[in-house]
Parts: sequence; C-alpha cells; structure tokens
Amino acid sequence: MEPQRGWTIASSSWIFLRKRVLDREQELITVIREETKHTEEKEEAGCRLPTWSILRALQMINKAKRLEGEAVMSVPPFFQSAGRGDLKFWGEDDGPIVVVWESLSESEQEQWLKKMGKSKDWVVWCRSRKQDEEQRPFDDDDCFYYFQK
Repeated sequence: MEPQRGWTIASSSWIFLRKRVLDREQELITVIREETKHTEEKEEAGCRLPTWSILRALQMINKAKRLEGEAVMSVPPFFQSAGRGDLKFWGEDDGPIVVVWESLSESEQEQWLKKMGKSKDWVVWCRSRKQDEEQRPFDDDDCFYYFQK
C-alpha cells in the first residue's frame, strides 16, 4: 500500500482498532500500512487466511483466548488478545491460543515454538504437509491442528 494511494477500511474496523490498538490516528495509519504490506507479501507467497467462521470454530476447540498471526486489520474482535510475534495488537499474552501458521514469518514461527515449549494449549491452522516435506515441530501424536489444503 503506497502512502499516496487511497485505501478503505470499514468504519467498524477503524473504530475497533482506534479503541483497542492505537488511539493516535497517524500511528494507526502507519501500522495498517505495514500490516497491509505484510499481508500482500504473504498472499503473493500463496498464504490464504481462514475466515472468521473457521477461526471461531478453531477457537471453540480449546476455548482459545488469543489469536497468534493474521494482520491487525483482519483479526476478529472475539479474541481477548491478538498479536503476531513481538507485535502485540491488544490484550494479554496468555491462555489457550489459535495460531495461523503461514501468516507468521520464519522468525515469528521460531519465536512461537520457543515460547510454547511443552505446552499443548493451542490449535494450529496450517497447510497440509506434502509427503516429501519435513515434519514440522508441532507435528506429533499429542497435539491437534487443523489443515488447510
């Protein structure tokens, strides 16, 4: 998103983000620009984000309070907290989590894996692994994750 290009955001999203994330308009515009760039890069790489209905269903699996991943403009307001990597959108960084794996950068994925340690209080939304791909760190018999094909 270029600064000189016009852009549109739903008024309900704008009001929600102003109250929850940043009350300073220019800073919020900057964050939205950066997040839009991140989203466009991920989409160009083939990442498709789940709908709010899917996120709600994933949330119900473990009564998740937090969403890890997505962009600040697309995170549903029904999560008590949200963020991606070191970028905290709103709320506290605790409780059960839904992770949108492909929306995280490699460094954010590594950071999340270290932070989660042995915890199993999460649900991961990710693409299914092809036969020749190596196993991901969260691929084991003791965890639940949902695959997007």
